[in-house]
Amino acid sequence: MARRPLPRILSNGSAPIARSRELARTAADSATDVLHPLITITRGLRRLAGVGRRKWAATPKDRRGPLLFLVASVVLTVALVPYGPLLAVISLMAAAAWTGRDRGPAAPTGPDEAQIGRLQSLYEALVPYFSAAEDPAPLYAHGGDWEKVFTSYDFDDDGRVSRLLIRYPAYFTDGEAESRARIEQLLHAKAGRGREYHFDWDEEGNELTVTVLPPLPTDIAAQRFVTAPGETVLGFTDPADVQRTLPLTYGEEQRDVPPVVWRTGVRSTEPHLLIAGEPGSGTTTLMRSIALQALQYGDVVIVEGGGTGEYACLVGRDGVLAVECGLAGALGSLEWAAHETERRLIAANRARQAGHPAPDDIKNPLWILLDRPTALGALAAADSRNDPQALLQVPLRHGRAAGVTVVVAEHLECVDLLSDAVRQHARARVVLGPASSVQLAAVLGAPPHTTPTRDVPPGRGYARLGAGPVLRLQVPATPDPYDDATSETHRRAVLELLPERTTPVDAEPVSSDAEPVLADAEPVPADAAVAER
Repeated sequence: MARRPLPRILSNGSAPIARSRELARTAADSATDVLHPLITITRGLRRLAGVGRRKWAATPKDRRGPLLFLVASVVLTVALVPYGPLLAVISLMAAAAWTGRDRGPAAPTGPDEAQIGRLQSLYEALVPYFSAAEDPAPLYAHGGDWEKVFTSYDFDDDGRVSRLLIRYPAYFTDGEAESRARIEQLLHAKAGRGREYHFDWDEEGNELTVTVLPPLPTDIAAQRFVTAPGETVLGFTDPADVQRTLPLTYGEEQRDVPPVVWRTGVRSTEPHLLIAGEPGSGTTTLMRSIALQALQYGDVVIVEGGGTGEYACLVGRDGVLAVECGLAGALGSLEWAAHETERRLIAANRARQAGHPAPDDIKNPLWILLDRPTALGALAAADSRNDPQALLQVPLRHGRAAGVTVVVAEHLECVDLLSDAVRQHARARVVLGPASSVQLAAVLGAPPHTTPTRDVPPGRGYARLGAGPVLRLQVPATPDPYDDATSETHRRAVLELLPERTTPVDAEPVSSDAEPVLADAEPVPADAAVAER
């Protein structure tokens, strides 16, 4: 039996449906144009009725009777006058039409003269980059029409461009980073400096969308974030870049802010972190924030190469195994961390071979926070000792399987002095403070899609977790509570997050090459010393 063909409406139904929608849209527009006077009169009658209702409500009760008598007299007089009802209806319709007119200011149909001058200036600046002598019909030419290439645009209250959609020819090399960087730098200079722009390149459609980004919030104080074990909040970013928000407290107000969450642990793809930035950019603040979050579920070893005492608030706290500032203490702590990593690996391997779960003494995460290791390396070289970074090879290579996480913070100009193990294994990166696009690309591995500015608040920068996108970052304010310049609000917020002190500060061992001499200690007898040996 021959198969009957499908009806045309089923085989090719998209075209009739599209034509029907177009006809319905045209009919609706025509009906709106025809019924516009009736709509205006109806709106005016409704407004007049509202005015009359308000007048009646505002009239005192003792005057409503005379008012009704006056209205009835006027109505009777109009009814008795020849052509009175007709004239009254005409007058009422005229008053309704006048009252129901659209009295709002007319929306501007296009940019003003100043805005047109800005768009024309941008167009002329792009001509040398988006034009070619061999193009028979160029989109960009000197004295050309900017309306052909700027298909959508918005301006802020100051008259500067806030969003711009740019068309460019297909032969432009938008796949090359250098070509993109030239266009982005040009638009940043011509559209207005001091702002941060986001560039969205549509290589398939040959379009570039330029958007001015709002500043990230800088009033986020340190607090207990709603995260799971193994998640660390590095900071906060733009809502369009992440698909998650965290409820945060702003005094008595609560707000949902999109975070940059770094995941550590056995299943983490990037278990170690490298932080780079200029002095005063907020690298120590981020390290302190990470330490406070890590102490919720694990133990922390802190090695400070700068010797400024920025982590004194953590000395003797529950979960803080050591806070070392001297070279000898730093070497001892890092050596212990390397042996602890090996011990955890051996214990986990034996438990796995025996078919038993992992022992409890290796389930607790161990965090190694190393601030400015190159300064300790210079001291070690001068003292003919091993570089402390050499002791990080075992935790960096096997830390994920052993539950050991390494966080290294270094000045931006000293990143090249870091060891190969740190640069190879610490692939989660953060750059804080002012930095050029070349510096950001060198540390993060990819340039950001925004134009970095020179004047940034502390804790402002970029983050990239492995091979992910480059995200804007604002670190939560976590200052040293013992610093006199710290505000009372931030000091109280940090002190509330600190664990209980388990060891008095005076009983903490001093990190130095020589053993401390106690003034109140009694001399040890010689025979006791020999017996002890």
